[in-house]
Amino acid sequence: MPIEGYAEYKKREFCNDVRCPVQLALNSQNEGSEEYEKIRQTCKTDCKHTTWGFHHWLIEKGYLIVKPEK
Repeated sequence: MPIEGYAEYKKREFCNDVRCPVQLALNSQNEGSEEYEKIRQTCKTDCKHTTWGFHHWLIEKGYLIVKPEK
């Protein structure tokens, strides 16, 4: 649920912004196709980027990570 006045992170925004080669390959396929799903497995099991890099990208782009207190 979005917080009023804030934009939510869009799916694969980081991947596209850093021009991840796996994401570029995905972009050339039809989502849901057999080849797309085959390429997507790399994202699930062998991501080429680190959580550290993603976290710092979020900070650089002004994203906030929030959760309800309870």
